[in-house]
Amino acid sequence: MKVFSKAILALSVTFVFYQKSTAQNNIPKDYLSKEFHAGRREALRKLMPANSVTVIFAYPERVFSNDVNYVYHANPDLYYFSGYKEPDAALLVFKEMQGSGDTAYNEILYVRRRNPQQEQWTGRRLGVEGAKTRLGFKRVYNSNEFSKLPVDLKKFAAVVYDDLPEAAGGELQEMIASFKAKAGVKNIDKGLMDDVKVVMAYANIHNLDRILNYIKPRIQDEAHKSEPLLQQLSTGMDSTTLENVKAKLKAQYGASGLFTEYTTALRGIKQPEEIALMKKSAQLSAIAHAEVMKAVKPNMSERELEGIMLYVHKNYGAEDEGYPPIVGVGANGCILHYEENNETMLNNQLVLMDVGSEYHGYSADVTRTVPANGKFTEEQKAIYQVVYDAQEQAINMCKAGIRYGDLEKKTEEVLAAGLIKLGVIRDAKELRTYYPHGVSHHVGLDVHDKGSYAGNLEEGMIITVEPGIYIPAGSKCDKKWWNIGVRIEDDILIGKDKFTNLSADAPRTWQAVEKMAAQSSIFDGAKFPPLK
Repeated sequence: MKVFSKAILALSVTFVFYQKSTAQNNIPKDYLSKEFHAGRREALRKLMPANSVTVIFAYPERVFSNDVNYVYHANPDLYYFSGYKEPDAALLVFKEMQGSGDTAYNEILYVRRRNPQQEQWTGRRLGVEGAKTRLGFKRVYNSNEFSKLPVDLKKFAAVVYDDLPEAAGGELQEMIASFKAKAGVKNIDKGLMDDVKVVMAYANIHNLDRILNYIKPRIQDEAHKSEPLLQQLSTGMDSTTLENVKAKLKAQYGASGLFTEYTTALRGIKQPEEIALMKKSAQLSAIAHAEVMKAVKPNMSERELEGIMLYVHKNYGAEDEGYPPIVGVGANGCILHYEENNETMLNNQLVLMDVGSEYHGYSADVTRTVPANGKFTEEQKAIYQVVYDAQEQAINMCKAGIRYGDLEKKTEEVLAAGLIKLGVIRDAKELRTYYPHGVSHHVGLDVHDKGSYAGNLEEGMIITVEPGIYIPAGSKCDKKWWNIGVRIEDDILIGKDKFTNLSADAPRTWQAVEKMAAQSSIFDGAKFPPLK
């Protein structure tokens, strides 16, 4: 139960807070190690240009309702490079050592101040000494000391940083204001900069149409109109022209884009410790999907299925979900990011469930489509088989050296052929009507994680393979196909000459789904007293 903390805090008596009392023995032991984070900082330095500094700020807290905040989610980049997960923080990573002798340093961490009174209400804070002991930093200051930064940021040839948090309050806002002044940061329209970064990091000749569709809603904004290079993208171009445009954007916005470039390169290739966490996150998510297959009944609601998923996640130690759970029955399954999950009766329809856990920061992304009564109709089975065939062929391509764009090409080829054979479409050009998204994205600290989409798959990448077909009512095809939405999604670890399906514990073929649905569930027969 939340208490009205602001009013009571103002009247409460400060209590004595001993560091020893913060000891927690029964907590997970498989978090990323401080050696991992130190190694990532060193990898970042190798990418940085001479005489440069990278600055990463924490995310701000966000209000959920009145005096209650949303559960805080750390900036994945700050966590990746430091292990720090609290607000009001900043990390500075220097290319070269600053100073000389015993006092020389090449990194500084600013952390949220310890506050015994606040910690009684909102939880323990790591503080300066905790950051030194648990995270391995030697030079740590409280965030309110950022204005006393012991180095002139304007002396560096490059100051590398990400988009600065907007609407930040308290000490974080003061830190950002101080940083802008110290680094001479120029204000660039955030929407424009976001789109420029997307183009520089991800655009290739295979996905240019999707990139343009992403930018299209903002292309007529004043800020976008002032950038002819973005306007040029929509005039049609070959791969050479596109690369020339990207090179010009990099020359113009390079300092602002360097952070995305470096973090994309590093986070796109998972290290062994990350792979171990992703394996756990994907496997426990797959087990949750399998359990729902066993438990689902026509008289259940979407929210009940979501609840089963979340219970299984928590049972295995997942802190959260990597994104709002999607549990859509019938017509709702044709809405790509349906999140209401408020249908009270499944009936004899298909249920599309896109739900993945977040385990120690690492998000799985798993989707299965299941008949509520345990048996596919002939039409449902036919669409499901087309999607499965496309996924199977794309997954089997997943190994180092394969062009990322070739996965999309193969998926479109199989889906189009399947729908033409069924009579849903007449021409492959109609495919995008029923398949509006891409087949893959990176997963990791973000569910849509940073990683390259321009070249080849590389060993250590973890990507989704997720073809789907969605046929809403009113579509220009036989009514028997209406309100059938099918997506099958798995998390695939790329090896040197093979792939590993991290979410394989959730059945994929329609035969295996029906077989799983015929099994009993630990949730069968669960009854609660009726509400009065």
